[in-house]
Amino acid sequence: MTVPAQQRWLDGIAAARHELDRSSTAARVADLLRDEITTGRLCPGDRLPEEDLCRAIKVSRNTMREAFRLLVQERLLVHEFNRGVFVRRLTGDDLADLYRVRRILECEGVRGAREATPEALARVEAAVADGERAAERESWPDVGTADIRFHQALSALCGSPRIDEMTRHILAELRLVFHEMGSPREFHEPYLARNRRMADLLRAGETEAAERELRSYLDDAEAQLTRAYRDAE
Repeated sequence: MTVPAQQRWLDGIAAARHELDRSSTAARVADLLRDEITTGRLCPGDRLPEEDLCRAIKVSRNTMREAFRLLVQERLLVHEFNRGVFVRRLTGDDLADLYRVRRILECEGVRGAREATPEALARVEAAVADGERAAERESWPDVGTADIRFHQALSALCGSPRIDEMTRHILAELRLVFHEMGSPREFHEPYLARNRRMADLLRAGETEAAERELRSYLDDAEAQLTRAYRDAE
């Protein structure tokens, strides 16, 4: 019997509850839900059943509502009066602003790559390799997740915990945008080679060429997503 999509992500949340200590905070619950969005298991328009979530994670309704409030502030969820809490659908204006911020954060990371730690550069390579392996399995949602990790790794080259936190939130929103594309394969497959090229340029220390490639990449992706939004409208 096929497991309903809602039950799959609820099971994933329940499996992660052991990570919550006795002082389990709303922030940690919000982290769990944000991860479900970032990995694509929670989609725009999905309703978050409060009682089911409280049972799955074993937290109080007050804690869950505070977690919801945090994610509403991050523009990932929306509360609809008398209907409940839903994963947000982003607008075309949201999309444009996301790419504006991404250019600032990711390009700054690439510019500083020469001063980045070997571990930070290794995370870039690992994300590219994860995407390539997922493509070999034809697991295109996993390719999308690896792409998110790749761009997180680019901004992490800045070596700033504050930028890392900002990027986590921005790329969770971006994953919601990805759902607007009809075919994950058609959207993600062309960018695998471009991710590999950027990783190779960074490994070779060619940061100026890597930044040019990244700016072109972001321009193309934004244009493609904008067309999808316009077609949907």
